[in-house]
Amino acid sequence: MAVLFSILMLALLIGALVDIITRRDDQVKYLPKAFWIILVILIPLAGSLIWFLVGREYDREGIRMPRPARERRTPDPAPAPARPADSRSTEQQIADLDREIEEWRLRAEIEKRRKAQGGGEKGAEG
Repeated sequence: MAVLFSILMLALLIGALVDIITRRDDQVKYLPKAFWIILVILIPLAGSLIWFLVGREYDREGIRMPRPARERRTPDPAPAPARPADSRSTEQQIADLDREIEEWRLRAEIEKRRKAQGGGEKGAEG
């Protein structure tokens, strides 16, 4: 009878240690994993039973359930978006900007002439 009790206690001890070691930190309740390991080694029967009763996280079906992390970790900042590579030389960029400025100036002048013509026609008709 004593041999059977010793074998069962050893199996319980090994099962508890394996469960503690393989469990993630966020699935361990009340104490850090190192303290649970020490407790189970120093007090094999009581430590193992306490571990299985209160130390590990269970969901309703008895399967492991992840707990939210104890410490809030700040997410890594997203990398800055890469700047678009422009293969044009500085002179080409300046020339493109000059053309764009000239285009906007011409559009404004066309719009101004349209308004002047539209205003003149209304005045001549009325």
